[in-house]
Amino acid sequence: MDNLRLCEVMALKIERSDEWKEGFIERLENRAPWDNWTLYKMSYDIAKANLITDFNGLQSPKYLPNLTPLAHQLKVAETVIERMNGKAILADEVGLGKTIEAGLILKEYLIRGLVKKALILAPASLVNQWIDELSQKFHIPAIQYRKNYDLSQCQIVVMSIDMAKRSPHKENIYAQDYDLIIIDEAHKLKNHKTKNYEFVQNLKKKFCLLLTATPIQNNVFELFHLISLLKPGHLGNYEAFQSAFSASKHDVEHDEFLKELVNQVMVRNRREDTGIEWTNRQVQIIPIQFTNEEKEVYNEIKLLKDLSPVFSAAFSMITLQREMCSSKEALCLTLTKMKQKCTKQEEISHVDALIQKIMQLQINSKAEKVFDIISKVNDKVIIFTEYEASQTYLQHYLYSKGIVSVHFNGRFNKNKRDWAKQLFRDKAQVLIATESGSEGINLQFCSHVINYDLPWNPMKLEQRIGRVHRIGQENDVHIYNLAIQDTIEDHILDLLYKKIGVFEKVVGELDDILSFVNEQQNPKSKTS
Repeated sequence: MDNLRLCEVMALKIERSDEWKEGFIERLENRAPWDNWTLYKMSYDIAKANLITDFNGLQSPKYLPNLTPLAHQLKVAETVIERMNGKAILADEVGLGKTIEAGLILKEYLIRGLVKKALILAPASLVNQWIDELSQKFHIPAIQYRKNYDLSQCQIVVMSIDMAKRSPHKENIYAQDYDLIIIDEAHKLKNHKTKNYEFVQNLKKKFCLLLTATPIQNNVFELFHLISLLKPGHLGNYEAFQSAFSASKHDVEHDEFLKELVNQVMVRNRREDTGIEWTNRQVQIIPIQFTNEEKEVYNEIKLLKDLSPVFSAAFSMITLQREMCSSKEALCLTLTKMKQKCTKQEEISHVDALIQKIMQLQINSKAEKVFDIISKVNDKVIIFTEYEASQTYLQHYLYSKGIVSVHFNGRFNKNKRDWAKQLFRDKAQVLIATESGSEGINLQFCSHVINYDLPWNPMKLEQRIGRVHRIGQENDVHIYNLAIQDTIEDHILDLLYKKIGVFEKVVGELDDILSFVNEQQNPKSKTS
């Protein structure tokens, strides 16, 4: 009843105004000026200045006082907007500023009114970096997504893809109509059977940018799935693609035609294309020989496949061989876990005896080579290892030699990552990183990289080297790839060369990441 009275009172106070009519008649009959000409002219000039009369060329740079984009970054933004209709893979080599390019494209679309709602998906460790860059360099008020946020009220949102793909966030995101989706480290979508891939595939999007320096990591089908995510049907369906290019994991035919199709949706700059004077890469493969004791243990590991079904799987055997090439600590940790699955006392006793023999090894030939390299360079060095147990061992070993080092791994949050970087810069000579250290950290003040463990994926090598060989590096970069001869690491080297060959056929040339030797000069694979 109170609400009804309130409405009646308000209705009594609302009256139709006729003042406009009196003013209109006055101007019409007496030919009075319709408005102040000076104010009209000012309004007209402002509207004209803001009018974008030509779609060619970028408007955004003049609105970015805190950023001076490089020529290749501007060119990428123009190409994506004018030729690719806002759907592209940004595949510049590591360190050339793909984030800047994506920011330019986003800013341009915002200015033109073509994007009002955008979603940026990135690894959790890079979310804050994206928000800082968009805010400070592009004046784009991006926010980090929180669980209680109403996405319908959020215009520019940054979140981790791991959070985004989970309920209830997934359903909330699907309910939104995004004008632009940006996905950083897009090579992580290479497997089309994953939830990440399925999630991105179902997003509503008008424009889409996939950022990755490594659109092919292990095989050519990864690139097919990335492009199918961006523009379904551009390369046909899977069977048609496989047939047209006689595609297998590590080889394709008609590669020039395929490269032409790929370049319609991918922009890639190499360092030499930027007009910037880059320092050189000096890459070496460092062959290492096991001691007799290490070789004996390595051979005994291969015999485990006949001991128990637990060790018969090829993956298990390869893992154990790789760990032996890294450190006895990594190997023993895995053997201990696998021993728990053994069902017979004889098997358990055999593994226990082998573990005891492994722990009695006094020399790690690869670690000694690391110390030798660090002693000679007498400068800051990054060591990349595949295993956290090896990381811990190397830190202890180097400490015993009087070398201060700091850890870096994927469990570090942003503050701890920044702290580790600062310690490396100011206090430690060596940073020992697992694979997570090859993403989202820039270390131009260092120019020596030791790949202690070789990955199966050559693009991981490029990511690692890209931490130091990027804009701002003032010294030649030295890369040392360690490989123990007559072991599984010979086979890894051969496979790396094959994968590099596929990448260069379809995407383009790579900076040197192994050495200047070609595949024919590469040592032949040994039985491992």
